Amino acid sequence: MDGNGRWAGKRALKRFLGHQQGAESVQYVVETASRINLPWLTLYAFSLENNLRRPKTEVSFLMKLLKSYLIGNVKRMNDNNVRMAYIGRTHDLPQEVQDTMQWAMESTAKNSGTTLTLALNYGARSEIVDAVRKILTDLTTEAHTRGCSVEDLLGAGALDSLDESTISRALYTAHMPDPDLIIRTSGEQRISNFLLWQIAYAEIFVTDRLWPDFNGLHLLEAIADYQRRERRFGGLNENSDEKIDTLQPVSELETEIATELTPPRELSRR
Repeated sequence: MDGNGRWAGKRALKRFLGHQQGAESVQYVVETASRINLPWLTLYAFSLENNLRRPKTEVSFLMKLLKSYLIGNVKRMNDNNVRMAYIGRTHDLPQEVQDTMQWAMESTAKNSGTTLTLALNYGARSEIVDAVRKILTDLTTEAHTRGCSVEDLLGAGALDSLDESTISRALYTAHMPDPDLIIRTSGEQRISNFLLWQIAYAEIFVTDRLWPDFNGLHLLEAIADYQRRERRFGGLNENSDEKIDTLQPVSELETEIATELTPPRELSRR
């Protein structure tokens, strides 16, 4: 959701008007997602860095806009069978905003269509730090329950059982699938600390369009582009000319590689 400020600047408007227009774009995109039965839609609405580095007046306005958006759109979400969810350090947001978020989530909890997840006060590095803290806290609690030390628990196999799934279960997104597609508006060629763990194999679609100009049609264009891509997850595609059964034997490759890497005998004597 990048480009609100630039959208306003290009029109000689105040930044808050760009944020207001950006909120309108959210609903257009959400309703389109609902109509095509997109199961998960996550919007990076407010980063941890925004909270720490933006002027307090702008942060305060964004909090009021978030509260207003939720209050004004819960009925539309219910009409479109959309369920609300959140990720991030939401406990650091103003209490009245947290209360409204909780109300919106509970009011849409029975819906079974698109799950709209707002990333609020979110940073991917902070998420990973919080995940590690959770894992360590769980280990400490289990050690206390068993009446042993954490060292004893780790020695008994807890360390060996730590794997990628352990970390995934400790993330904010434990209940969500990893994203298939990342849409980056305003032409930015960076990830901006968003879902760093989860997007390992996600496809990235970059558009120069600023977020306030992004609507449901543009979402469909991005999805159509994604559908034309071939995802291999590190493997080979079905049409690859590198067929497994026709590849050169490993033993022959090892010999060739060793020959290439071994220097000529006369050079090795010098």
